[in-house]
Amino acid sequence: MLIELGVVEQRHQAVLEVLDGLPVSEVARRYGVARQTVHRWLSRYAERGIGGLADCSTRPARCPHQMPAVVEARIVEMRRSHPRWGPRTLAHYLACEQAEPLPSRSSIYRCLVRHHLIDPVPRRRRREDYRRWERSSAMELWQMDVMGGVRLQDGRELKVITGLDDHSRFCVSAALALRATARPVCEALTAALRRYGAPSQILTDNGKVFTARFGPGPGPVLFDRICSENGIRHLLTAPRSPITTGKVERFHRTLRSEFLEGRSFASIAEAQAALDAWVTHYNCRRPHQGIGMVAPLRRFAAGEPRSLPALPPAQLAPSLAPAVGRRAVSRLVGATGKISYCGAEYRVGAYLAAESVEVTVADGLVEVRHHGVLVAQAAARHRPGAVPTRGRQPQLRAHTAGRPVLRMVDQRGSLSFAAAIYRVGNRFCGQQVEVRLVGDVVEISQAGELIRSHAAKHDPIKESGAFAVPGGRPRRSKASENEIAV
Repeated sequence: MLIELGVVEQRHQAVLEVLDGLPVSEVARRYGVARQTVHRWLSRYAERGIGGLADCSTRPARCPHQMPAVVEARIVEMRRSHPRWGPRTLAHYLACEQAEPLPSRSSIYRCLVRHHLIDPVPRRRRREDYRRWERSSAMELWQMDVMGGVRLQDGRELKVITGLDDHSRFCVSAALALRATARPVCEALTAALRRYGAPSQILTDNGKVFTARFGPGPGPVLFDRICSENGIRHLLTAPRSPITTGKVERFHRTLRSEFLEGRSFASIAEAQAALDAWVTHYNCRRPHQGIGMVAPLRRFAAGEPRSLPALPPAQLAPSLAPAVGRRAVSRLVGATGKISYCGAEYRVGAYLAAESVEVTVADGLVEVRHHGVLVAQAAARHRPGAVPTRGRQPQLRAHTAGRPVLRMVDQRGSLSFAAAIYRVGNRFCGQQVEVRLVGDVVEISQAGELIRSHAAKHDPIKESGAFAVPGGRPRRSKASENEIAV
């Protein structure tokens, strides 16, 4: 007859056999366990009797490196007083209080999870695996932007013109304005330049107050001209790419959460005074997680600002004179995408053909800008000391008498006349111009002034067809297209 024995009964029987005098090795071989296991059964049977032979938890009775209750209570108190402080910030302030022993960041995180003060997050990549892009020293690059959300008690909203040093995260500009137009933005830039000096570069987005890259204007805006006067290279982000100016965008998030949340101000002066006090705290005392939990002032003080001529407010006008040593001259880009400067050719790009660009030379470097945007850069190849001429300018003069034909300039800056394509210019895209045939020259004019002239390259046989439709080919509406289809 077979009798099934329980686990505890089998262990008890093995212990009794050893106590009756059988060797431990023989008993372990019969029960299929190690000798150490039999000795453990004997110890537990001697301490707690037959109840000690049952399965029990392997959890240790105590944890020698467990966080002290006093430190854990202090972490919970600090977190509840400052809900936005994370494990790293809490660890920094615990170190300032000289808490012993100082817990690690992961221990603080588990403490917050135990007390339901933070939601557990899935495991992510290690922080050291991320590559942080930043300049190597202060005053190499500033990031500037405009942020809204500052409320007045009368319902108006103010804009903040912000500037941040890329290396140190030091706030160099935080000026309030009712409208972030060109003048307030340039005044904030000029004030920052007077106070801290000129950086090597400034990075902004493509706002119209910063650049004429996508604007209708023919030349650089005031912001670009101030940068050019002070030897600052103006960098622009790609369209719809706010991550490029991520540091100043992250500063905006801190500004909203720590300063603006739930606040309104009676006047602009009161708001500016409160903002200046907060910026002082941010720059000088608040530890920054992105730079090793030190105040931005410690990193910014290591940079050496470049000297620059101070700009009085009276010079903040579109008629700013060019900086010394950086005389700007205009050139028209040829059909091959090249310009001529002091007898040397420089490539700009065929996409800018027939467009006007500005050329500046400094320290042996030729820089070409189109609407204030740097489009080409090359080492100087012309003779040293050569004086540039004024260059060809698009001189508008009265058109020659002739039979006019109206044409619409397409999106590529060209028009069609007598089945031939003639170049007009990108600034006339979508506009209506007049075309006249004078001898063997095709003249293009607008509002009585000549824009371009070309040698005729069309077939003379097709001229009659072009003059037969002087207003251009009529545009078909959808209704007429449906009638034709029927």
